Formats: sequence, C-alpha cells, structure tokens
Amino acid sequence: MNPIFKDSIQSEEQLRELLGYPSPLVMKKTITYLDEHCKRFIESSPMLFISTADRLGACDVSPRGDQSGFVQILGDKHLVIPERPGNRKLDSILNILENPHIGILFVIPQLEETLRINGIATVIKDKAILERMKAFDKEPLVAIGVEVEECYIHCAKAFKRSKLWQPDSWPSSEHLPNAAKILAAHTASQEEDIAASLKETYEKRLY
Repeated sequence: MNPIFKDSIQSEEQLRELLGYPSPLVMKKTITYLDEHCKRFIESSPMLFISTADRLGACDVSPRGDQSGFVQILGDKHLVIPERPGNRKLDSILNILENPHIGILFVIPQLEETLRINGIATVIKDKAILERMKAFDKEPLVAIGVEVEECYIHCAKAFKRSKLWQPDSWPSSEHLPNAAKILAAHTASQEEDIAASLKETYEKRLY
C-alpha cells in the first residue's frame, strides 16, 4: 500500500457504490465512426491533446495545435494528425510504435464541450497525405494516422468549473509561471540562454 494514499478504491464495485452508474443517454452517446457533426467539430478545432502509452503502460499526454482544419479527415473512420517540428523526444510517436492505442481530445475556443476519440494509431509517411498538410510550404515528415473506434461528445462541466474561456477569471500575466525560469532550474542552465533559445524556436522553427 502506498504510504501517502492509505484509503484507496480496489474494485469497480466499491467505486460504483460511491459514484453510481451512467445515465442511459451517456451509455448511448458513443458512436464508432465520424458522422457529419464530429467532422465539423474536428474541422473547427485548432487544438487537440493526444494520449498514448508504451508497451508497459507508461502514459504520456501531448498537445497538437495549428490552424483550424489542420487535421485531415479521410472518410468516416480515419483521420490524420500532422507531426510538426518539436523537441525531438518523440514521446507520442515512440509510444505508438510500441502500443497503437490512442486517445484524442479536440478543443474549440469558447466551446465548453469537447470531442473525444479513441482508436488505433499508425505512424505514416504517405506522400500523398503529407502533401495535403503543408503549412508555409513545409510538409511534415511523418503524421499520425488514426482508425476511429470510439467517438463521443464530452460534457462542459470541467470547462465550466475552471472558467477557462472566461477572461475575467484569468490570472494577471505577472503571476503566470515562467517557462524559461522553470527549464533553467530543471536543467541547471542560465535562464537568459533558455529564454533566447525559446524565442528563437517560437519565431523560426514552428514549421
């Protein structure tokens, strides 16, 4: 037993006793393909989060963002997410090579509901597909192809509780965490060097 967490749930039966069961509506809302509503949601989304795990189950969640419509929809069962330049750790990509299961959360600014998709992912380099995902004349070298297995709308409660889209609830800029300061502390580097590197990356290497 974890010495910090001394009273834990050990079975679904215990969990259901506390939290209950989903409503008939919730049980019916999952579909296994992309209908016109899901396609419109994806086409309107400039931001998504992908969840992957390696063969041992170690998990990772990573953001992907671009102009609305950056995710390609291929029929009713497949979509493709371009892999833009990043830090080259390739956590999501390497996980997919070991374990193809993927979860995706699509977000649209101001909309409090999100779209959740679960499926099977493949790292692809199909030229015909990659060419269609060019940005600023730069073509991604690889992409994540997904075969949709589950698709459903997630309710707005988390966004309502967090007030994420309400500017009057946002902290002032001077109270925000400083990425350069955090990275400098974590890597034993100089904050000014990290800040300069981030600035160069954001201005010159987005694509």
